[in-house]
Amino acid sequence: MAVLAMMGGVGLSTALSLEGGEKPQSNVLWIVTDDQRYDSIRAFNRIIDGREMSELGYVESPEVDKLVEQGTTFINTYCHSAVCAPSRAAMHFGRYPWHSGVYQFEYHNRSAAHWQSTLPERMADLGYQTFHVGKMGFRLKEIQEGGKWSKGSIPYEQSVGFKQLHLDGLTAWGKSWFYEIEGKKLAEPLQNVEYFYTPEDGFTYLSLRYEEMFPENAGKTKAANERYDILRHYNKRKGTHLDKGMILAGVSPRPAGETQDAYYEQILGDFLASEGKEFTAGSRTFQGVDSSKPIFAHLGFDFPHTPVLPPPSYRKRFQKKEYKIPEVIGDELETMPRQMRNAVENGFTDHFPDSEKLAMIQDYYAYCAYGDSLVGSAVKAFVDYSEKKEQEWMVVYVCGDHGWKLNDHGSVSKTTPWRIDTLNPVVVVSSDKEAFPAGKVVKSFTEFVDLAPTMLAAGGADLATETYSYLDGRNLEEVASGELPPREYVVGESHAATGPRAFIRTKDYCFSMKTRPNIKRGEKMHWAVKADYADLDPGLYHFPSDPKEVKNLAFDEEHQEVAMKMKKKLIDIVIGDGRIEVDWGDNKALGTEVFRAEKFAEGANDGKLSLP
Repeated sequence: MAVLAMMGGVGLSTALSLEGGEKPQSNVLWIVTDDQRYDSIRAFNRIIDGREMSELGYVESPEVDKLVEQGTTFINTYCHSAVCAPSRAAMHFGRYPWHSGVYQFEYHNRSAAHWQSTLPERMADLGYQTFHVGKMGFRLKEIQEGGKWSKGSIPYEQSVGFKQLHLDGLTAWGKSWFYEIEGKKLAEPLQNVEYFYTPEDGFTYLSLRYEEMFPENAGKTKAANERYDILRHYNKRKGTHLDKGMILAGVSPRPAGETQDAYYEQILGDFLASEGKEFTAGSRTFQGVDSSKPIFAHLGFDFPHTPVLPPPSYRKRFQKKEYKIPEVIGDELETMPRQMRNAVENGFTDHFPDSEKLAMIQDYYAYCAYGDSLVGSAVKAFVDYSEKKEQEWMVVYVCGDHGWKLNDHGSVSKTTPWRIDTLNPVVVVSSDKEAFPAGKVVKSFTEFVDLAPTMLAAGGADLATETYSYLDGRNLEEVASGELPPREYVVGESHAATGPRAFIRTKDYCFSMKTRPNIKRGEKMHWAVKADYADLDPGLYHFPSDPKEVKNLAFDEEHQEVAMKMKKKLIDIVIGDGRIEVDWGDNKALGTEVFRAEKFAEGANDGKLSLP
């Protein structure tokens, strides 16, 4: 990371330039981690809470801490949907869910009338070579001739996806559907079967159905769970299962440097090192970097998403650390909104013994610490390449596509509007230190829709033109400089796990509510406008007096004026200002019908909200 410290405030002399433009194009590396809590980063803890460590205990993040020193940190960045697919769609589209029509895990296609090109496609239009490795996480499809849906539509010119790397045996853990195993064709496919792969043992399938089909392998699933010390999520009413439930703790079958995330980092390095020639990644061949074009590279890490399997060396160190285990506070389960309680109950862990809760916390932070080292290696390779070619560069680091609960509110997982699920700081490090000054911290609200316009601007896009008028976000360079007035709130909406629910957050309050009675697209789109307040299943939390967000004030008389103002603002934004829903077609992206709610509050999302 020493290369970062060497960069001054003056742009590099022979950077790639736009035709007829004044500002050179920057090589862009966009890094997104998965399910990462903000408190896993020491620098963020110092800025937000005034301490090095998480409130829960020890964390380790020297590489991201260096990025914070060298770049501009947007500490109050929030995701719009605390679920992988819609969150990543918002980043890739630069559009809110109610403008893209992507609210959960829908497969979506390019044929819908409201469609706009994705961020990497826009970058390619600007002359970039686009490259992706790892998890992309949003479900883009394309309707082929004859009305059939494609197996996938990748918006990057080259994409090294994680699934094929799993099947090539390059990663420790994988999950897939199998129609044939060990040369035997199956009458019915084995669905979503997890497996481990090591060079010594080959594939070990974690499926009791597999063992029934191959009796000679009976006991292998149990043996693998014991060997790798696997803790799965379980429901106390349904009991524990050897081959079901999220893996919340355990040890990777591979050492540090040989896990799936390590391969992602190495493949990015291979791409940068293979100038003008081919390189291989597993069973596939790819084209190395073209030095005549600027680079737009997306690195989607899997860590610390389940399965939480830190390498042995990291796990051993973190098992020596003690942690404070979050607890259910008072009557919060009884008073929290029904939709949010449903999500909590789906991921409930408060019935776990303390030893299991401690294990999942230790392994989670160990996994984050390991991932931090890979972030540092990826950034170094990228900046080294850019410096060698005397090209401008930008690194955009996103701490999680959303957060993660570690028995907070009695649950694991995400999906809810609480801060622990939705606060995801962003760091922008650039060779242009005037645009993104070193060590600067921006505390005004920023959102995931701001990422696309920021990177497009770095690519030379004129965001004031009609071409980019669909974008909902702001260029973070203009936010950092103070050229744009600060937002007074952030907004979001997600339908996964909770059901349709939107939120609006100010510095003091978070209000959330049910937005529609069901998920039937295009029906009752204005339902929330006239629905009884209680039917909206409202939640209101006052952050200064209740930082853990456990006391629901939605029906408290003293807070009714605040609740009503926030409710109106939220409804105006997510329903009254151009809401779109799409019939994507039974999860296969065959549908293209776009439903538009009648506008009654155009321009409502003006960033302003005055509360008593």
